[in-house]
Amino acid sequence: MRKLVVILLFLSSAILLQHCKPYKPEGQGITGTVTWIEGNQMPTISDSADTASKSAVKPIQRTVRFYPLIQFEDLKVENGLYTAVAEKPITEVETDENGRYSVQLSPGRYSVFVVEEGGLFASIFDGEGNVQPVTVKENEWTLLDIEVNYKASF
Repeated sequence: MRKLVVILLFLSSAILLQHCKPYKPEGQGITGTVTWIEGNQMPTISDSADTASKSAVKPIQRTVRFYPLIQFEDLKVENGLYTAVAEKPITEVETDENGRYSVQLSPGRYSVFVVEEGGLFASIFDGEGNVQPVTVKENEWTLLDIEVNYKASF
C-alpha cells in the first residue's frame, strides 16, 4: 500500500511539472551585463600563486546606446573609443549596480555601444564591417554581455 501511494505521488508530481512552462518575458529585445576589465591580462609564469596582479572583471554602471546597424567606416576613432557616429541612437538604457541591462526593441539588426567618458566603446565586428552587430528576432531576447576592455592589455 505504501509503495502505491509513493508511486501515485511521484506520477502526479511528474504530470504537474510537465505542464509548468518556464518564465519567458513578453516581447523581444536585448539583455545582458556590462563589465569592466583593465591592466595587464597577459599570462605569466611565476613560482608564487600571485594572481592578484591581474584585475578581476567587475560589473559597472554605464549607459548603453542602441543604434541602427553601423559600419566601421562610418565612425571616427580616437584613443580606442568612437567619437563620432553617423547615425542617431534609437534608444539608450542605464545598467543597474550589477551591470545588468534590458531593452525592448523591434525585430531587426542593431549596433550597441557603451558610453565612456571619452566616447563610445564597442569591440566586436562581423566580416561585413558592422560594429557590435546584434540581431533581434520576433518574440526572442538576445543575450549580449559586453566587456569594456579598452584599458586592458592582452
